[in-house]
This record gives sequence, structure tokens and C-alpha cells, in this order.
Amino acid sequence: MESTPENHIDPAVNPQKQRRGLSRILHATRYSWAGLQAGWNEPAFRQECVLALVLLPASLFVGQSWVESAVLAASVIAVMVVELLNTAVESVVDRVGPEWHQLSKRAKDIGSAAVLLSLLLCAAIWCAALWQRFAV
Repeated sequence: MESTPENHIDPAVNPQKQRRGLSRILHATRYSWAGLQAGWNEPAFRQECVLALVLLPASLFVGQSWVESAVLAASVIAVMVVELLNTAVESVVDRVGPEWHQLSKRAKDIGSAAVLLSLLLCAAIWCAALWQRFAV
């Protein structure tokens, strides 16, 4: 691939972007692990992790097929992903400055709404699966 101003990465700015192959994968994995550790410092994420410890194994018993089990498990993981993204947004907003600003409030409110929607979706999927499994 030819180097152009659009795809040229200055190693002086960020030498991490020059990594390739296994080195890139290993470093990315370390950064992801650090992100999970940072997320663990958030009480909401810890609560969702504890809930996942119960719901992920339960998805194998509640789901009547591998697809249903996968959807149940995915809905739980989706809540955790959205919570991590919300935490990232909040961290960036807090880094910008501690003063109140309407756009900062809006960003945090939208992140919170995303978490709420993911929780409602997860609850709806689980309620439907439990109803189908035990009420029929």
C-alpha cells in the first residue's frame, strides 16, 4: 500500500500504531485487559458482571436451541459492552473539564439512555425465553 498523507502514521506521534502481526495483537490484548480492569472500577459494571456470572450459564439451560442460548448470552454481553462504552464517554467528558456544560450533560445522558435500552432489551429477551420455556 502506497504511503499517502491520509494513511501515513507519524511514529513520533504514536509509535504503537506501527506495530504489526503478533506484536500488535498482544499489545491490543493488553490494552483491552486494561480497559476491563478500568471498567471493573465502575460499580454498575461490577453489578452487571455478577449478573452475567448467573445469566451466562443459565442461558444454556433456558435456551431450547443453541441459537436461543446464544441470543440470551449475547443480550447479557451487550449490556456489558454498552456499559463500558458509556463509561468511556463519561471518562472523556470528565477529562475535558469538571464544569457543567449542556453538551457534557447531553453526552452523559445519551450514554445512560443507551445502557437503559440495552438493559430493557436484555430483560425482554430473557422474559420471552423464560415464558416460552416454563409457561407453555
